[in-house]
Amino acid sequence: MAMEITQALLAAQSPDTQTRTAAEASLKQFQEQNLPQFLLSLSVELSNDQKPPESRRLAGIILKNSLDAKDLARKEYLTQQWVSVDPSIKFQIKESLLRTLGSSAAEARHTSSQVIAKVASIEIPRKEWQDLIGKLLGNVTQTFAPGFLKQATLEALGYVCEEVAPQDLEQDQVNAILTAVVQGMTSAEPNSDVRLAAIRALYNALDFAQQNFKNQVERNFIMKVVCETAVSKESAEIRQAAFECLVAIASIYYDYLEPYMQTLFNLTAEAVRGDEEQVALQAIEFWSTLAEEEMERQDDCVALDELNSPVLHFHFIDKALESLVPMLLETLLKQEEDQDQDDTVWNLSMAGGTCLGLVSKTVGDKVVPLVMPFVERNIAKADWHSREAATFAFGSILEGPSVEKLSPLARSGFEFLLSAMKDQNSHVRDTTAWTLGRVFELVHRPASGDPIVNEKNLPGIMTVLLESIRDVPNVAEKVCGALYFLAQGYEDAGPASKALMPYYESIIAALLSTADRVDVSNVRLRASAYETLNEVVRCSYAPETLNTTAQLLQEIIRRVIQTVELQVVSSDDKEKQSDLQALLCGVLQVIIQKLGSSEGKSVILQAADQMMMVFLRVFGCRSSTVHEEAMLAIGALAYVTGADFAKYMSEFYRFLEMGLTNFEEYQVCSISVGVVGDICRALDDKILPYCDGIMTILLKDLSNAMLNRSVKPPIFSCFGDIALAIGEKFDKYLIYAAPMMQSASEMCMHLDTTDDDMAEYINQLRMGIFEAYSGMLQGFKNSNSEIMIPYARSLVQFIEAVFKDNSSDDLVTKAAVAALGDVADALGGGIKVLLANSSFYNELLSECLLSEDYTLKETAEWAHTLIQHALQS
Repeated sequence: MAMEITQALLAAQSPDTQTRTAAEASLKQFQEQNLPQFLLSLSVELSNDQKPPESRRLAGIILKNSLDAKDLARKEYLTQQWVSVDPSIKFQIKESLLRTLGSSAAEARHTSSQVIAKVASIEIPRKEWQDLIGKLLGNVTQTFAPGFLKQATLEALGYVCEEVAPQDLEQDQVNAILTAVVQGMTSAEPNSDVRLAAIRALYNALDFAQQNFKNQVERNFIMKVVCETAVSKESAEIRQAAFECLVAIASIYYDYLEPYMQTLFNLTAEAVRGDEEQVALQAIEFWSTLAEEEMERQDDCVALDELNSPVLHFHFIDKALESLVPMLLETLLKQEEDQDQDDTVWNLSMAGGTCLGLVSKTVGDKVVPLVMPFVERNIAKADWHSREAATFAFGSILEGPSVEKLSPLARSGFEFLLSAMKDQNSHVRDTTAWTLGRVFELVHRPASGDPIVNEKNLPGIMTVLLESIRDVPNVAEKVCGALYFLAQGYEDAGPASKALMPYYESIIAALLSTADRVDVSNVRLRASAYETLNEVVRCSYAPETLNTTAQLLQEIIRRVIQTVELQVVSSDDKEKQSDLQALLCGVLQVIIQKLGSSEGKSVILQAADQMMMVFLRVFGCRSSTVHEEAMLAIGALAYVTGADFAKYMSEFYRFLEMGLTNFEEYQVCSISVGVVGDICRALDDKILPYCDGIMTILLKDLSNAMLNRSVKPPIFSCFGDIALAIGEKFDKYLIYAAPMMQSASEMCMHLDTTDDDMAEYINQLRMGIFEAYSGMLQGFKNSNSEIMIPYARSLVQFIEAVFKDNSSDDLVTKAAVAALGDVADALGGGIKVLLANSSFYNELLSECLLSEDYTLKETAEWAHTLIQHALQS
């Protein structure tokens, strides 16, 4: 097979299905029967300049995919596969890859540099391939090395730095990499491809340069070379890459920027005003990044003031404000024709407006007097570019300044904005509708003493919005957004929330008509219309809108039935059907929640049979997106119908089982687990006939290495829901569930909490485990509590370990305290033995009793009372 791999790789790209399928099967067989030789053959194919480009290309792709994957479980599997390959074979593969860096084919060199980095990501953390960096640096520093070899090697160095962690390289290696990379960037390097590869490699290596940036001489040299490269005359691509480095430096090395800021302002200003767009965009991004960094530092300063531990904050944005804002305002006038038709467009105008918004959030009220003259000067000009830029500028500064500062401007600007919704230019109307949405989102406060939307101007606002929703699709979408935030403002606004109710029926009719428009080529307007409909219903004043919402319920049910009966003859038809069903099921969920918690509960109960029939028909369409939305709606319906939901279980259970076993589409699985909890709360012990099946699946899910880890915390919570529902009947599952909880508890203690994503996952896992224990303790409390004694010891130890770990958040602490209270509540005097040699619980409860979080304090008071009572019994 090794001799025939070229032919197999070529045949696998054949337009003939039969030939392609046979070749793919042959390659797969080779891979499964002899993985080391398969990988070696691919590396040899990639390195051989005599082989066809097509076979080399596919060899590189397969090789890369044999080493890495996005899915974490798959990635770990591939890593272990590579680790188990014979070292002599791995050596030959790596030598082939290094040789390929000198190939005459650019694509092969590029692929090889990527594969080298993938191998490095596995081996370097294991202290293997220790001579890689030296070999790569040797290529770069060779006096007569061809330019393409230097370029490919620098690219490989960059990818290696991207793939491995800073702690995996020695400082001497980092110094050598930075020296080679920076040397490759200087004007002394004659080859522009090498310079471009060098600056890109520096971008990836910046995380490794912590020690170098602490050294002033080294820092000055790096900054000097990057700034010189940012004005290179060679190519815009090189200048763009240099500014990308400056953007990264602004984020990683903010603390060292002060001496360079005047130079950096001049560089960015010149690029924004005079360089090519791709360069100017990165120059603006530099200021956006600085603004984001300073916002974060402002938050940290507020949080750390209490500890008297100040964070470095140079207020660069504030200091540059009077020069920076005019520069950004200039960019707003550089719109492209028809950019309003495509929200994915990213140009100087969009980047400038985004940056202005971040600046506004950073400095607050100070930005307003710098922007408003520009607005007033341009808002009425004949050129649409000026009118649109003025409106965009105003909309961009609405987040950051105080409501008190903005309210008078918004109130006085309403007439102009509503008038601009009839502007001849669609771009102006589009931006105006967006700005109105921002006003309603950020300044609209109906419960305040002097709201900007009041009984005088609301009729005019509604007239314009209900007319403008019939505008061209992109404008109509922004109008939906404006209605969304207008309605949202009335949520929890007390008596003021009634103000929108006279328009409720008209708004619903307009949104349904918008969802039905036939002039829409993409689904975004329809989605926006239904999402706005959801928010209008959710924020409505229920007593006054009951009849209209009940009618809407029937209309949405009718629309779902229509989608089920659609003729689906193509994948495009299927996608449209699924998207529409998902949106409609989402509306049903909102209506169920709204009416089910008010006087309208009887409406839901009367329509429950009809809705369940519809949901079951939707499940028959077999789409994961719809499965999610329909599941969520069923969870809401179970909550409202309570014990009556039992009559649907026999038909619904098979679909629930499908959701719980859907490992590949893990969001479906996760939502299905949540619905089990909803049903347990609704049915109590009537869920018992289905528990064997549900628990079997959930236990298998926990053992499944391929299931996304985010599903596992909700599964533990679900154990608690089931135990609480069926009480002592949970005893037959306890011997399987409890060891898994104990195992997960131990795992939590050994995972890396320095990684933000991992820390968040650990806290979710802790929450799930505590909720599981709480449900079980409460479930067994009244009939067989002693069964929990062996497991309660593990729980108390886990609570102590979590208390001593500083990475827990308040929600986890509250769940831990609640579980401790449940131990006392369920076991009574039995807790004495568990707490006999421990005092941590007093510290834990004392800290919580001093908390500013009312719910945490209340939970701690409850737990403290129960524990004291149990200890004294």
